[in-house]
Amino acid sequence: MTMISAQWRRARQGGFTLLELLVVLLIIALLAGYVGPKLFSQVDKAKVKATQAQMKTLGDALVQYRLDVGSYPSSEQGLDALVKAPPGVAGWHGPYLAQDVPLDAWGRPYQLQVPGRAAEAEILSLGEEGRAGGNGELVHAL
Repeated sequence: MTMISAQWRRARQGGFTLLELLVVLLIIALLAGYVGPKLFSQVDKAKVKATQAQMKTLGDALVQYRLDVGSYPSSEQGLDALVKAPPGVAGWHGPYLAQDVPLDAWGRPYQLQVPGRAAEAEILSLGEEGRAGGNGELVHAL
C-alpha cells in the first residue's frame, strides 16, 4: 500500500488543476486589460514626437532653401522643392534633404502652406484623423 500511495502523490504533484489554470489565465487577462491601453497610448505619443522631429528637420531645410533662393517654395511646388530644383528658380543649391521627403508617422504626406495661417510658411501634418482641423493636426510654423 505504501508504494501505491507514493506513486499517487508523485502523479498528483506533477500537474495543475483546471481551477489553478483558470485563475492564472484570469490574472493574465486582467493585467493585459490594464497594461494594453497604457502601452498603446505610448505608441501614439511616439508617433507625435517622431512627426514633430521630422517637421523640424523639414523646417531647417526650408530655411536653408529660403537663404539660397530668397523665398520659401510655393504651396504648389511643395516640399519636393527641397529635393529637386523647381523650374525657373535661381539660386537653388540643393538637394536640401539627403533622401526624398518622408511621410508623417501615419503614412500621409506633409503639406506646405505659403503663406501659413500664423506665419510666413507652415508645415502641416493631418495627424491620425487625416483631416484638416482635426484633433491630431500638427503645425510647424517658420
